[in-house]
Amino acid sequence: MPMLPGVIERYREFLEVTDATPSVSLGEGSTPLVRSRSIGDAVGCKNLYFKLEGCNPTGSFKDRGMVMAIAKALEAGRTRIICASTGNTSASAAAYGARYQLETLVLVPAGEIALGKLAQAMAYGARILAVNGSFDQALSAVRGIVELMDIELVNSVNPYRIQGQKTGAFEIVDELGEAPDFLCIPVGNAGNITAYWKGFTEYQSKGRAESTPRMMGFQAAGAAPIVLGEPVARPETIATAIRIGNPASWEQAEAARDESKGMIDMVDDNEIVDAYLRLAREEGIFCEPASAASVAGLLKLPELGVDVSGKTIVCILTGNGLKDPGTAEKRALVELEYVEPDIDSVMNLLTGGK
Repeated sequence: MPMLPGVIERYREFLEVTDATPSVSLGEGSTPLVRSRSIGDAVGCKNLYFKLEGCNPTGSFKDRGMVMAIAKALEAGRTRIICASTGNTSASAAAYGARYQLETLVLVPAGEIALGKLAQAMAYGARILAVNGSFDQALSAVRGIVELMDIELVNSVNPYRIQGQKTGAFEIVDELGEAPDFLCIPVGNAGNITAYWKGFTEYQSKGRAESTPRMMGFQAAGAAPIVLGEPVARPETIATAIRIGNPASWEQAEAARDESKGMIDMVDDNEIVDAYLRLAREEGIFCEPASAASVAGLLKLPELGVDVSGKTIVCILTGNGLKDPGTAEKRALVELEYVEPDIDSVMNLLTGGK
């Protein structure tokens, strides 16, 4: 069975590609848009959908942008790529780098990257440097390195990353037939909220959608520089993917918020974990903690004075829960019940000896 078209092939007319741009894909995009069975009713909206970006090839939304960054790097004749990462970018860069024989170098903050993501970069064969500092310091170092070396920077400061990530907005409109009223999305380095807004506005300008959604971005309370109005020197949150104190796309995210008449607010770790567990246990969706920030934010909207009744809402779930198995182990613990391997013992346990 042939692979589904990747985002470059599917949305070529909306992307900055030429005849010289190579065809690159790992089958990214075309991720499920799943309707809520429980949480939507709890908040009183008309329709609630979850966009499962964890179904991308390396388990996160990063693949949408990475495929464009890699295609343009190959077009430019690059043989090496580099990124700073809290995990998902490194996994994506390493995967596409391996597929297209590009030497991949990633800088990660030491001790602050979830094991599932680090294991991916290792498996793909990237060279990994653990920086004794934050993600923001790692990104600063990477930006300096590309000035000195012939190497392609594939973080979201690379404009082609935003180009690829905007295709998520196209897919939502293509499937729903129109843009939602609200889009709830986690905000870390702020490239994704920037990209989705770009996608929605471009589709509207081309007559593919009549409206655009209000962009509702949510940072973790311990890493909320946009909400606080100043960088956070030592960001801290269980949601490692958005543990960023000085977002690279800060101004663009504020523009998306303001132009869409949306908001960027924050949710604390307890709210994130609550949403994370509700998604798993009420909706059957296992996402990483950062993804759950979008749903935690949705649940908080009435408290923030936002009326969602009668509205169609999409929450972007940016990554798969297996990216961060430690959180499930610590926060979703279910006590094992030990039993002998025979029918009578199992039935006795299940019926309480009755």
